[in-house]
Amino acid sequence: MAARAPDDCLARNAWICGDYLTTRSAVLWDAVVQHLELTVVSVALGLAVALPLAVAARRWRWAAGPVLSVTTILYTIPSLAMFSLLLPLYGLSASLVIAGLVLYSLTVLVRNILAGLRDVPEDIRQAARGMGYGPVRLLLAVELPLALPAAMAGLRIAAVSAVSLATVGAIVGHGGLGNLIYQGMNTQFKAQVLTASALCVLIAVCADLLLLGVQRLLTPWTRAARGAGA
Repeated sequence: MAARAPDDCLARNAWICGDYLTTRSAVLWDAVVQHLELTVVSVALGLAVALPLAVAARRWRWAAGPVLSVTTILYTIPSLAMFSLLLPLYGLSASLVIAGLVLYSLTVLVRNILAGLRDVPEDIRQAARGMGYGPVRLLLAVELPLALPAAMAGLRIAAVSAVSLATVGAIVGHGGLGNLIYQGMNTQFKAQVLTASALCVLIAVCADLLLLGVQRLLTPWTRAARGAGA
């Protein structure tokens, strides 16, 4: 008589296993927290670097080509090569992963912010100057608010990309959920691989929806324009 398969999904190494969630909840939570930290810090730093680069590229046209070229080249560097180049500076630390994610985010962020700034109508700029707006006030009160839709679109893409790319940090032991995916693949632990992967997708979707909500709150005039055009 053939032996029956064990009822324990962990013993059966099933892809979907509720016992894995209950018995490994602390491990999963720690991985999720690390993943969120890597994502949030890297995207925030990327935005802090990309904004002045995009403003400089908009103000001085000769700077646009070099800025866009350098950020594009950085994005084409394979992650393993990128981490190897940054290793002497940061060592095997979370800073190494964050630095890599910041560099990868620059392509999308700089391009989108620059596109948004370029789309600001020139007559609006001239009207603001006529009202006495200086360069800084013009940028903060007129250009950046009008560039927000394009900038937020880039931020959403950068955030989702960072969630995915952060898993590569598992090669240096700082990959958040990527650590669990990497360990699960090495040990053929199906439930761990599937659960960690599903959580990555969930974080990416939630990040995108959260930023979309922020975008709508910050740009109410876009909703009014769509309503008027309907």
